[in-house]
Amino acid sequence: MSKPFQISLAPEQLFQPINPLTFFQQGASFGIINVNFGQTPRPDIEQDILEEVGSYGRQIGRIGDALEILLKNFEPANQDERDAIDALRGQLAGIRQIKRRMQSPRASTIET
Repeated sequence: MSKPFQISLAPEQLFQPINPLTFFQQGASFGIINVNFGQTPRPDIEQDILEEVGSYGRQIGRIGDALEILLKNFEPANQDERDAIDALRGQLAGIRQIKRRMQSPRASTIET
């Protein structure tokens, strides 16, 4: 008798070696918030900056605020520059809207 037609969508054996000595070198992370410092030569300095100066988002936000002030006095020389500046201004405006939305007190309505 011939063997019936069979199709397999999964391998017959599932095997994944887990070596606890190399587990943390493979990019594994634990916790709710994990910051990947990449291949920085001094992660201790970056950690101090985050703790003492501000998060990456706060640092970038302040750079954006300063750029917005500088852009008010800048006249683009060509269309490519205008497009790049318009894109940045659009992003900065979007960030401002989100900040306002998150900072404004929400009116709470209670139905009686």
